Amino acid sequence: MRKYLGKKDLLLIANPLGIIMQGIGAVVLIPLIIALIYNEANYLEFVLLGAFSIGLGSILRRLPSDYNQLKLKHGMIIASLAWLWAALIGSFCLMYATNVDFLNAYFESMSAWSGTGLSIYPDVEILPKSIQFLRSLEQWVGGLGVVIVVIGILIRPGTAAARLYKSEAREEKIKPSISSTVKTIWWIYLLYTLLGVLLYLIVGMPLFDAINLTFTTICTGGMSIKNNNLGSYNSTLIYIVTMILMILGGTSFLVHYKALKGNIMDVFHDLQFQAMILIISVFSVLLIVVSKFTSIDSFFFIISALSTTGASIQPTNIMINWHDFAKILIIGLMIVGMSAGSTSGAAKLIRIIILFKGVYWEIKRILSPQGTVIPRKISGKPVEDAEIREAGSYMFIYFIFIFVSWLVLVQYGYDGFNSFFEVVSAQGNNGLSMGIVSPTLPDLATILLIFNMWIGRIEIIPALVLFKGLWDVIKG
Repeated sequence: MRKYLGKKDLLLIANPLGIIMQGIGAVVLIPLIIALIYNEANYLEFVLLGAFSIGLGSILRRLPSDYNQLKLKHGMIIASLAWLWAALIGSFCLMYATNVDFLNAYFESMSAWSGTGLSIYPDVEILPKSIQFLRSLEQWVGGLGVVIVVIGILIRPGTAAARLYKSEAREEKIKPSISSTVKTIWWIYLLYTLLGVLLYLIVGMPLFDAINLTFTTICTGGMSIKNNNLGSYNSTLIYIVTMILMILGGTSFLVHYKALKGNIMDVFHDLQFQAMILIISVFSVLLIVVSKFTSIDSFFFIISALSTTGASIQPTNIMINWHDFAKILIIGLMIVGMSAGSTSGAAKLIRIIILFKGVYWEIKRILSPQGTVIPRKISGKPVEDAEIREAGSYMFIYFIFIFVSWLVLVQYGYDGFNSFFEVVSAQGNNGLSMGIVSPTLPDLATILLIFNMWIGRIEIIPALVLFKGLWDVIKG
């Protein structure tokens, strides 16, 4: 039987993975600044764990590796392992600083890095400032992608960068080279981050809160430093700023680049942006009319769900009692997500558009005279059979994993509807919750939700490639 991964492949993987581990270690060291500013005693965790990740990464970097031989399978395995390692290092920080067990700490860390925003902490306001900042920073870095960050900072341009870039489920190229594209994305991301902090300060938010909230909103992560999330501020202006940042985070970086270059009309010509505006408008009106939401609540939760930010302005006990119609709408939006090429999670609008278009083209083909050529284009670009098959197969696998975790939660006695909401939220990297996620969640359910968050962030296929590769290695 053919083997898809051997010892030579492991050497190819080790070197770039070591670079990423160094980058993760550097990220973990940054909250040390906050610990020193607030005179907190848990600074050693950041030093030791950051140094450990950098040190181990340095060892792997010494292993020989020919970047020109890196293939897509290597990039996918590197990306899969990078997210697992990032969550592992972050979990140790949480374990030692907040005295939670390993599994809950790993859940929290994966939730942060993956931009999900679900939390096992019943009281986040008592956490050390450095830990609050660590969770926010992990979301901010994870919003761009651990691998994307490293490409932009450490890896030299070339084939390896292209393989790793595609392994993060990104296809759009703003500039001719992948390296230039990533650097441009970085500048846009930093610009909007600074804009977010400034806007929050203008509407009266304290500096520490403004930094944390900007980090977790522009990345469409939604993890909060307040127990009642954004509802703690009780400010319409803050809600409006947050909605703006969520839309910015959920819009393709390619669209942002065109807008910043002065081509404003290109924004409104983008099919995903058009679909996003249409969905927000229609679904918000539906929540107002059918579920009696206020205007601000309606628009906020629709944008929060669609962008997969998961920010909330209502307590969980109120959300649990939502009308089923509202929950169904939110679930649907959490499955769809916003634009490909953004920080948004879930399935992405373009896949949904391709599926609907594919059905339309097939019906049109059946009704047309034999031999008729049906033009298949989206935004002027031809759509191949392979793209339609990819969208369909991806959605099938996506729902299979949701179904498995849903069954497990129901088996543990959780409400069926709310369990489905929770699993969809986890795999879509959303973070809106019906209160099921907690420190007392059964171990198997916790592990499965961690798995859902992980595969949702790397878009499933890299995880399957990793499992197949590991199976080849185990079999020898």
